[in-house]
Amino acid sequence: LIAGNNALTRFANNHIHQNVASSSASVQVRAVIGKRIGVAGGNDLSPEALADTARRACAIARLAQPNDEFISLPGPEPISFTAEATPATLAFGPMERAEAVRTVIATAEDASQVASGAFSVSGAARAIANSLGVEAYETSSGAQLRMVLTGEDSSGYAQMTSADVADIDAAALAATASDKCGLSSDPREVEPGAYDVILEADAAADMVFFLIWTAFGALSMQEGRSPLAGRLGQKVCGENITILDDGSDPRTDVSGTDYEGVPKQRLSLITNGVAEDIAYDTFTAGREEGKRSTGHALPAPNSMGPLPINVIVKPGEATVEQMIASTERGLLVTRFHYTNILQPKQSIFTGMTRDGTFLIEDGRIDRGLKNRRFTQSILEALGNVEMISRDGKR
Repeated sequence: LIAGNNALTRFANNHIHQNVASSSASVQVRAVIGKRIGVAGGNDLSPEALADTARRACAIARLAQPNDEFISLPGPEPISFTAEATPATLAFGPMERAEAVRTVIATAEDASQVASGAFSVSGAARAIANSLGVEAYETSSGAQLRMVLTGEDSSGYAQMTSADVADIDAAALAATASDKCGLSSDPREVEPGAYDVILEADAAADMVFFLIWTAFGALSMQEGRSPLAGRLGQKVCGENITILDDGSDPRTDVSGTDYEGVPKQRLSLITNGVAEDIAYDTFTAGREEGKRSTGHALPAPNSMGPLPINVIVKPGEATVEQMIASTERGLLVTRFHYTNILQPKQSIFTGMTRDGTFLIEDGRIDRGLKNRRFTQSILEALGNVEMISRDGKR
């Protein structure tokens, strides 16, 4: 059972133009009859509707082809922690969101720029139970302020996401977006080629997302689609790269269990450049001798299998300013746009830069650039990392 409230204040052209709020609840039933599995769901929580959902799941299971590799749903295990929503985030209403947006718009107007974006808050509850004795319940909250400030021929982007709305500083984000917009005015062309590149947090996160999506799930590994297939225990990128998955880390959407109610284990996906762990659910673990679920199941049914979703790249010791100062000629990228994976086995993805792309010359930002398309192997890029930020930005 997943239930939640979502609210959003959207703004454009330096005006708030939309406030929306919604509440929803949905139930999903997975029925297992022998080796046959059926899933049904709905959003009517009346006793009659819940019974009908269960009957439909059973009917689907009886018609399904047997899955001979299926062993069992999980049994109960001790849960070390459960997530809890932040009360301040749940109580953050439309007037508070409007005040934050007012700050953003005022910053834009002072710089003769135009602001657009959204401030969203949410709260959710999730309950998981099965007939083998699994029982898990937790709550969560989230807030995000994101914005683009635009000038005549340039734009600047900033965003912040946190479980605690108090972490979001509207004035600081607006100043960042405004500065990027001003600095990238009158953008120039740059010759295509290979450049030293500084990726700010949003661009780096986009890149890491595609690696997580393609590389660290047991199903993609078992089917030979992962770029790490046959490479566990081997060096796959630079020794300064360590990537973890930890459901208890507050920089992520904290959760103590997966969507099967299995406690989440901390995974060392890459340690000092060496590929180590991958994520399992009960089904993929049952396909390999001696494996157990790591607590990374997604809602059934899904075609992706288990995935790590609480991913952290271990921070380094540098600042963005130090990175810029150390670069003789290169690019500074605020974020990517229209990214997609091209060749999963080679971890090659492509996309465009957006909302703040700059040329660095002799250790300083020289000018704004027109956006560029890129095509790059993620593992190759992670094999050439010289400096990592220490701020650990979410």
